[in-house]
Amino acid sequence: MPTADPAERPAFLSGRPPGPVAVPRAVRALVGAAPDVVWRNELGGLTFRLSDSYLKWAPARSGLDLDAEARRLAWAGRWTPVPALLDQGSDDEGAWIVTRALAGRSAVDERWLAEPRTAARAIGAGLRAMHDALPADGCPFDWGVGARVEAARQRTAERRASGRLDAALEAELDRREAALDALPAAPPVDLLVVCHGDACAPNTLLDDEGRWSGHVDLGALGVADRWADLAVAARNTVWNYGPGYEDAVVEAYGVEPDDERAAFYRHLWDIT
Repeated sequence: MPTADPAERPAFLSGRPPGPVAVPRAVRALVGAAPDVVWRNELGGLTFRLSDSYLKWAPARSGLDLDAEARRLAWAGRWTPVPALLDQGSDDEGAWIVTRALAGRSAVDERWLAEPRTAARAIGAGLRAMHDALPADGCPFDWGVGARVEAARQRTAERRASGRLDAALEAELDRREAALDALPAAPPVDLLVVCHGDACAPNTLLDDEGRWSGHVDLGALGVADRWADLAVAARNTVWNYGPGYEDAVVEAYGVEPDDERAAFYRHLWDIT
């Protein structure tokens, strides 16, 4: 498979904040003034570790839909290891969900950054297990090409309608719309499965033996070609482990490399 250019790595990757963060009012009320912040994403969402659970918070108007994630967790949890929903709510600052912690460590834990081939293979095997376990015929969620393009157009329209645009953001929105207009036809579907929707390395958990043990962050879960997940999962190893591990993901998943589908779904990811 072609290897992603490390120079194309995003300017900001989600991860543990390097310094203090402002704790939202609702989070302080629920868990105290100084909870352990373990993750921040590029849209301002925060994840806090509690004693045996996690609290995920999304700022209002960020585009992060935690209610959608709660519905997907409740559905997928009948067939595959995902966090159980314990609580959810919202106020004028944002929304939150609380989920029970799963056993295992993220594939970007220091333990697995030191053993990248083991982690890459676990990512591929875990993705295959999830795809095999979740029933596509009964899934109420759509992550196909058409749904993703429409959602991206809707987000762009909402940003324009907000009126809070400077020249740089206006140009970026123009670029995104042009890219959506120029999207080529999708390759024929290889196999429809219930995709994770964000199959990056941090969202796979591994047990102490290096086997996948569960998945987290299922806010975009839905039916799509399996390469919509697989292409992104393989490329993401370059950002987390360096080059050389993409094929390990695909091999552990159990299919032959497919450069055409991989290229299309990586491009779709980038523009949506």
